[in-house]
Amino acid sequence: MQDFEKLGVFYLGRSKTSDDLLLYDSKDLVTHAVCVGMTGSGKTGLCISLLEEAAIDNIPAIIIDPKGDLSNLMLTFPNLAPEDFAPWVNEGDPAQVAKEWREGLAKWGQDGARIKRLRDAADFRIYTPGSNAGLPVSIIKSFVAPPESIRDDNESLAERINTTVTSLLGLVGVDADPVRSREHILLSNILQQEWSNGRDLDIATLIQKAQTPPLTKVGVMDLDSFFPADDRFQLAMTLNNLVASPSFASWMEGEPLDVQQFLYTQTGKPRLSIFSIAHLADAERMFFVSLLLNQVLGWMRSQSGTTSLRAILYMDEIFGYFPPVANPPSKLPLLTLLKQARAFGLGIVLATQNPVDLDYKGLANAGTWFIGRLQTERDKARMLEGLEGIATSTGQKFDKQQMEQLLAGLDKRIFLMNNVHDDAPELFETRWAMSYLRGPLTRAQIKVLMDPLKGSGPASAAPVSPVPAPADAPKSGRPVLPPEITQYYIPVRSTGDVTLTYNPMLLGATEIHYSSSKTVDVTQQLTLLAEISDGPVSVDWSQATRLDLPIGDLESEPQPSAQFVEVPAVATKVKSYASWQKDLANWIYRNQRLELLESPTLNVVSNPGESERDFRVRLQQLAREERDEAVEKLRQKYAPKFAQLEERKRRAEQAVAREAEQAQGQKVQTAISFGATLLSSFLGRKRTSLSTLGRATTAARGVSRSMKESQDVGRAEDNVAAVTQKIADLEAEFQAETAALENTFDPQTEPLEKVSLKPTKANIAVKLVTLAWAPYWNDKPAWE
Repeated sequence: MQDFEKLGVFYLGRSKTSDDLLLYDSKDLVTHAVCVGMTGSGKTGLCISLLEEAAIDNIPAIIIDPKGDLSNLMLTFPNLAPEDFAPWVNEGDPAQVAKEWREGLAKWGQDGARIKRLRDAADFRIYTPGSNAGLPVSIIKSFVAPPESIRDDNESLAERINTTVTSLLGLVGVDADPVRSREHILLSNILQQEWSNGRDLDIATLIQKAQTPPLTKVGVMDLDSFFPADDRFQLAMTLNNLVASPSFASWMEGEPLDVQQFLYTQTGKPRLSIFSIAHLADAERMFFVSLLLNQVLGWMRSQSGTTSLRAILYMDEIFGYFPPVANPPSKLPLLTLLKQARAFGLGIVLATQNPVDLDYKGLANAGTWFIGRLQTERDKARMLEGLEGIATSTGQKFDKQQMEQLLAGLDKRIFLMNNVHDDAPELFETRWAMSYLRGPLTRAQIKVLMDPLKGSGPASAAPVSPVPAPADAPKSGRPVLPPEITQYYIPVRSTGDVTLTYNPMLLGATEIHYSSSKTVDVTQQLTLLAEISDGPVSVDWSQATRLDLPIGDLESEPQPSAQFVEVPAVATKVKSYASWQKDLANWIYRNQRLELLESPTLNVVSNPGESERDFRVRLQQLAREERDEAVEKLRQKYAPKFAQLEERKRRAEQAVAREAEQAQGQKVQTAISFGATLLSSFLGRKRTSLSTLGRATTAARGVSRSMKESQDVGRAEDNVAAVTQKIADLEAEFQAETAALENTFDPQTEPLEKVSLKPTKANIAVKLVTLAWAPYWNDKPAWE
């Protein structure tokens, strides 16, 4: 068995032509892959094997599982004991199944130790949106404003809005044509207005705004003409009925749609998150898949570019989600991911049984095709058509007749790999999966697997203690202050059932610059909100609350019908603000520090606000990129040496063949000479003639030459053996250098050093110190 534990490669099977192991370069997956095969072709086993290899290589994955087969990734048993298999065996004796799995793995050079390595390498979880069988998922975050990278791109924002609205309306059975549907246009305009301004929404707020939209015109028509109030009320009721349904409550609970959390644990360990959606209705599946794909798209655009594989998005059975003609909500984000994800190191892997259900124009972006046994001639014809189109677009040679013959002869677990990075298609047999392939898991079985993990997710962040409202009794009129004192109003972000009250507080906005010799050069904005009192210490900046609000969002006018608390006397004096500004700068100089983490091995420092988990995730990517670069350099270093030795071996083998041929010819000539001499003797001559003596002499010389030719063959064979040994020595040298690369540090466990940076006084700029009116509902802040 050849060594398959190599850097940056996935062990998928064995070639049917050369009998070598099929080791797929993980970097090739950056250009995406498609797996096609009918039921029973071995498609699920191949895809699970690919995901197993990714996990071993510390590459996380998001797995969308419409049928329930991919949950088998949880069924890994390092001990390979019958009692481990027993709860999951459908039919037969668990002891026999365990034996079959042990023997099957052994034939492919695998064992329980490799299964343990798989389990230790990554965290595996099953999520069940709309159900608490597995880990529940909350969709509330799906209506939060997209990241700034998407909001600044009009096309990307329009795509996000379109798929969100289409999937939501599809869930309630409303015709969701983006051009003809009034409901779609209205909700899209609401999301456009709110998200463009960075304002978050939830479903309840969206329902409220659907009834009373924050706009007066839609296009060139006034709102009531375009969508009368009674009709808007009906739309709001339809959406409200969805939210009020007890079955919808499970959609609001659980972990938020946070892609980074689905890809990595809190310690930065890679995670394979399986989203099992077999229990959902078709409309619910489309709704969730569209939302998840949009979140992945937003996460992807927030990452840095890379040529190495960062993560995998796998979707099984994409029938109906990426059709050739229709445009369901899932198609647009999938198409965008296929076109753009490679620049960010996100590999897309799609699987299906029916080639005719795929949009081949979109899948022309896939660089690797795994093709198994197909069901109908129509499927084969469509597959050939698609492969020919891909070959044309990439400049590959395409032999349609040969490809047709290969597709016609595929058996179970035999796949044809067409990789644009390789010279020719490769026929191979898939390896034995380490996961026990028992078929789709039921919700009860998923519950058994996931119940021990419930409650083990990341702890909720501790709520920030709100600034207590001053005890002064509110007044209805706005206080009169000197014109030199600036006043601003913090925007109201939440609603209440009582009168809004404004409390006078001090707002300080600063800009702090940090720099060091370790390539740290960053500027942070710090806005603080502090209480004002008439006591000995009028403002204590150490007790201030950090306000996450851009200064440009402060309002110059209060909300109507609001009440105001009396301003402390010290805050009515202009000179107080200059003193507070100086105090703020001094407090920042004494107390503010930028705490960062540093990797001593890579000499990389974390970004401000970057958690240890995210920093370790980034270190993993950097280490993987360095590893891939080092492996590539090794390949380039050794490739000419191997080529030179292979050429020497080829010439040496030719010399052996040539010398052997000459030696054989000389033996024949010598035999003829001896034969002629003997013949002359037996013809009855009494005396040996001179000619007979001459022939005997020639024969003797032939024997000498024959011996020399045999020695030449031996020397040529020795030369072949010497070159072969040099190739083996070079291979051992290459493997040793490769192994040295593999034994580098582990970013997950490397002790990180803490870096604490203090700003200089010159690098502290106080931009604004002003009286700020903070809105409250009773004693609860209304700006959070």
